[in-house]
Amino acid sequence: MLKGLRQRNQANAQASRTSITRRALLLGGAQVAVVAALGLRMRHMQLERADEFRMLADGNSIKIRLIPPARGLIYDRNGLLLAGNEQNYRVTMTREDAEDVPGELAALRRLIPMTDEEAAALLEEIDRRPANAPITLADRLSWEQFCSVSINTPALPGITPEVGLSRHYPHGADFAHVLGYVGPVSDYDLSKLENPDPLLRIPRFQLGKSGIEAKLEDELRGKAGQRRVEVNSAGREMRELSRREGDPGVALQLTLDARLQNFAMQRLAGESAATVVMDVTNGDIMAIASAPSFDPNLFVRGISGADYSALMENDHRPLADKTVQGVYPPGSTFKLVTLLAALEAGVIGPEETVYCPGYVTVGGRRFNCWKHSGHGRVNSVYSLEQSCDSYYYEVSQRVGIEAIAAMAKRLGIGVKHDLPMSAVAEGNAPTKDWKLKRYGKDWLIGDTINASIGQGYVLASPLQLAVMASRVASGRAIAPRLVRARDGVEVPAPEAPALDIDPRHLAVARRGMWAVVNGSHGTAGGSKVVAEEWLMAGKTGTSQVRSAVVNNKVVPWIQRDHALFICFAPYEAPKYAVSLIVEHGGGGSAAAAPIARDILLFALAGGLPPLSAYPSAQRETVKTRFEALDLIDPAQFAAPTRGRA
Repeated sequence: MLKGLRQRNQANAQASRTSITRRALLLGGAQVAVVAALGLRMRHMQLERADEFRMLADGNSIKIRLIPPARGLIYDRNGLLLAGNEQNYRVTMTREDAEDVPGELAALRRLIPMTDEEAAALLEEIDRRPANAPITLADRLSWEQFCSVSINTPALPGITPEVGLSRHYPHGADFAHVLGYVGPVSDYDLSKLENPDPLLRIPRFQLGKSGIEAKLEDELRGKAGQRRVEVNSAGREMRELSRREGDPGVALQLTLDARLQNFAMQRLAGESAATVVMDVTNGDIMAIASAPSFDPNLFVRGISGADYSALMENDHRPLADKTVQGVYPPGSTFKLVTLLAALEAGVIGPEETVYCPGYVTVGGRRFNCWKHSGHGRVNSVYSLEQSCDSYYYEVSQRVGIEAIAAMAKRLGIGVKHDLPMSAVAEGNAPTKDWKLKRYGKDWLIGDTINASIGQGYVLASPLQLAVMASRVASGRAIAPRLVRARDGVEVPAPEAPALDIDPRHLAVARRGMWAVVNGSHGTAGGSKVVAEEWLMAGKTGTSQVRSAVVNNKVVPWIQRDHALFICFAPYEAPKYAVSLIVEHGGGGSAAAAPIARDILLFALAGGLPPLSAYPSAQRETVKTRFEALDLIDPAQFAAPTRGRA
C-alpha cells in the first residue's frame, strides 16, 4: 500500500513538471512573438518611415483647410457676363503658427507696401480673432509682390501666400443696383446668422451685401472643398496630403437685356431718374435702371472714405435704387386706376361726360384742374388724352376710395412684388382704415379727390407703374421676374391669369392711352412714334413735391415736380411696357416721355431704332443724340456656361 502511494506521488510530480514545462514554452513563445512584433514595428518606424516621423518630431501637424468655391456667375438673357470672378493674390497669417507676430508683420512690410495705420489695424484684428483663424494681411497683390512674399515664406512663419477668386463686375455702374455687390464678411454679418457656414469665417470671404448678390447668396455661394495639409512647427505647409474640390455656385441667367440696360443708363445720364422695361407677355424685366449709379467694384475692393462721402453727398442719390425702393406720388398716371374703378363700378359709362370749368368745389374748398380755363365736356377717352383733373375729381366721389384702392392693387400698386432685389417697396393704395391706423384720423372727401389724380397718400414705385402698364396692355395679371435660368435650366414664367376687369373697360383705357400720344390734343403728342408697326400708347404724369403751385423754372431743382410717363407698344399687339420717372424733372410730357419713347423703341428694334420711327422734324436731333452714345459691342456676347471664371 505504501508502495502504491509512492508511485502515485511520483506520477503526479511527473505530470506537474510536464504542465509547467508546457506553460513555460507557451509563455516564452508569446514573449518571443511580442518582442519580434515590436522589433518589426521599430524597424518599420525607424527605417522605412524615418523621414516622416522625423518631420513629425520637429513639430509638424496635419490641418484641414477649406477651399472656397467659385462664386456663381451671372449672365444677361443673351449670354453676356454681368458678374464674374478674377484671380486675387493675397497673404494670410495664422497667429498660432507665428513666432513673433509684430516682427513678422514688420518683415512683410518690407516686401509689400502697408501704411502704419493699416498695420496697426491688422495687429488689432489678429489679437481679436481666434489664434487658429487665418487673417488676411493684404490682397490684390501684383504678381511681383506675390512672388516676393512666396520666396520669403521660410523666414515668415505663420504667413501664407494664397491665390483666390474675387468678384468682378465688368459693366460697372450699368447693373449696380440690380446686381448689388459683395464684400468681406463682417462681424455684423455673422451676428445675424444662427449657424453660419464655416466658409464665412475664411479671411476676406466675399458675401452678397445687396441686390441679387445678397438675395440669392445661398445659391451663388457654392459649397466648400477641403485640403488636408501637413505643416511644420513654423506654420509652413510642407505638403498636401489630399484635396477635394468644392462645388461652384449656381450660374444665373437673368431676364435683363444688357444692351437695353446700357442704352437706358445712357439716356438717363445727367438725371436723377429710373426706368423699368417689362415684356408684357411673360413679365420678364428687360431693363431696370436707376440713375445716377455707382461702380460696385469699389465696394468689393473696399471703398475709400473719400469715394463713399462723394456718393453720400450727391443730391441725386446714386446709392438709392429708385426703381424698387423709391416711391412717389404717381400723378396722372394713376388716372387709369380711377377710371377703371369707376367703369367697373358702373358709376359712369365710357361715353358719359363730365363738365370741366377748370375746377371743382367740394365742401367750400376749390380743387383746380391743371387747365384753368377748363376742358368743357369730357368723356373717358378724352379725360386721359387731355389729363383732365376735374373729370377724376367727379368720378372719384361717385366710386369712393375703397374701390379705387382695390383697383390699384389689382393693377399692381400697393403690392410688394417678389423680386430678388434689396428693399422692394410696397407703395401705398390708401383706404379709410389705413389712414385711421396710421394717423388716427378719419378719411375726408378731399383725400379721395387728391388720390384720384395720384396725389395725397398714393405712392408707387417705377416697378409698380411698369406692372400697371403691362397689365392694362395685356389684360392679364402679369408678375415681374428677373431670373430666367439656373445652371442652364429654364425657370418657367409664373402663370398670368386674366385680370378680373371687363375687357371692354380695359379697351377704353388703352384707347385713352393711345390718344395721349397720337390724339390731336394728346399731352404726349411730341413723343409719338410714326412707324405703323410700333405705334405707342402712354400716359403722362406730374407729381407735386410741394403744396404750393409754382412754376418749376423759378424754384430750386429739389423743389420741382417729378415727371412721369408710362407706355406700351405696339398698340395693336403689345410686347413691351415702360415706366419712367425723372425726379424734379417738371412735366412728364417734356422730361419723361421722350426718354421713355427712345427706350421702348430700342427694345422693339433690338438695338438703335431707325430714324424713320421718329417724326421727320425730330430725326436730326435724335441722330445727333444716338451718335454720342457708347453702346455695348454685341461681339462680347457668348453662351452662358457653368464653372469658374
